[in-house]
Amino acid sequence: MSLEVVLSCPLGHRCEEAREGKVHRCAWFIKLVGTNPSTGAQIDEHGCAMAWTPLLLVENAGALRSNAAAIESFRNEMKSDNQSLMTVLPQTIRPALEGN
Repeated sequence: MSLEVVLSCPLGHRCEEAREGKVHRCAWFIKLVGTNPSTGAQIDEHGCAMAWTPLLLVENAGALRSNAAAIESFRNEMKSDNQSLMTVLPQTIRPALEGN
């Protein structure tokens, strides 16, 4: 026997309901489109922004790791270029200084 799981709002509200001839929608009820960073599955769903927060935090952490790797790579290239410049620069400046 399996039990049906019913999700409810911890604030005691409904995300979307029709009443008084209008659709009343929670401001946190959003549509999320993209790829689940944990499973790789496509997402195209409406849901509570508070419920999406853990998923978005995982996505954000992945983006930060990617950016940190790119910055580290750029730093290593700049360090290598600076070391090359420091070996060439004295040879270039010395003749100019001795000429004066």
